[in-house]
Amino acid sequence: MRDFVSARARAIPPSGIRRFFDIAQTMEDVISLGVGEPDFVTPWCVCEASIYSIEQGSTAYTSNKGTPQLRGAISRYLDTRFGIRYNVDEEIIVTCGVSEAADIAIRAVVDPGDEVLVAEPCYVSYTPCVSLAGGIPVTVHCRAEDEFRLTADALAESITPRTKVLITNFPNNPTGGVMQEADWRGIADLLVDHDLLLISDEVYAELTYDGNHFAPAAIPELRERTITLNGFSKAFAMTGWRIGYLCAPPEISAAALKIHQYVALCAPVMGQVAAYEALRNGEAEKDAMVREYRLRRNLFVDGLNKLGLTCHLPKGAFYAFPSVESTGMTDTEFAEALLREQHVAVVPGSVLGPSGAGHVRCAYAVSRDDLKEALARMGLFLQSRK
Repeated sequence: MRDFVSARARAIPPSGIRRFFDIAQTMEDVISLGVGEPDFVTPWCVCEASIYSIEQGSTAYTSNKGTPQLRGAISRYLDTRFGIRYNVDEEIIVTCGVSEAADIAIRAVVDPGDEVLVAEPCYVSYTPCVSLAGGIPVTVHCRAEDEFRLTADALAESITPRTKVLITNFPNNPTGGVMQEADWRGIADLLVDHDLLLISDEVYAELTYDGNHFAPAAIPELRERTITLNGFSKAFAMTGWRIGYLCAPPEISAAALKIHQYVALCAPVMGQVAAYEALRNGEAEKDAMVREYRLRRNLFVDGLNKLGLTCHLPKGAFYAFPSVESTGMTDTEFAEALLREQHVAVVPGSVLGPSGAGHVRCAYAVSRDDLKEALARMGLFLQSRK
């Protein structure tokens, strides 16, 4: 049956993150720092609003674009929070999570043979989605010495006449790196000079610990060449609700909507009701989660550095990205041995792009007690290697 599988599907690798997660699920007493999912539950007001809507019979299709109420709330949120104005009717699409938003954004703008720059280390889906669209993914390295920010120099070195799009994710998964306005100004000049599009995945925007998230579309010259992706999974602990959104100029939004119509039709109405409530009344619980993540970050990163696993202080998201080069093991060897011997699951950095080699991703979206225990087990692991 292998002959029936398309060449593109055969070429893309399975998720390296899920491989370690699946192994961990077969073991007992595992502390999983592998999957990027909040350990909080969705705020009750959000759940209650969705339950009530179901009780009232709200179980039908919505507009392909999403409900007018949710799109209006998203428009107001982006304007108030980040200073970006999007037209409710022409520039916003509610999607089945940010993963779908990224997929349809890529397919809406990439033709076979187009080169797409991907700032990495990065979430595992970007380069496969580019390949499935017929594009050619080209990685742009973000380095530890730059706190894993994308620099204009690194970007300039990767641009060719065939380059069409840049994909970024800040705050970053897996490094926790963030971009300031000054960083984006240098990037903006290159994107304009070379007439490139930007796909900016900002799902971790609310998980910014030092200052506020800066959205690149707030730069006037980038507003019309940026596709902004965001969602509710991380900020409001709503991973299972699968609600994201895509915002783009009308021509690009219309193209993405056609693809969305055929692959998803619309996002689940129950999730859309929940997302609307989250934007209306979920702010306090979201802020409390962010405060807790900051405490966990400080505890865990300090512990890693004391163990000799050099780790920069992530300024966003909920990941630490320590170097394991001092152990003499590759990142994959380290992750496999740590899971096997001490039952702590982390993700090898190399599955998140070539720049991630020599690092491991540790999600601190678990309790402080679990983080302390994970550090203790990692200490025992390192001692056994001396």
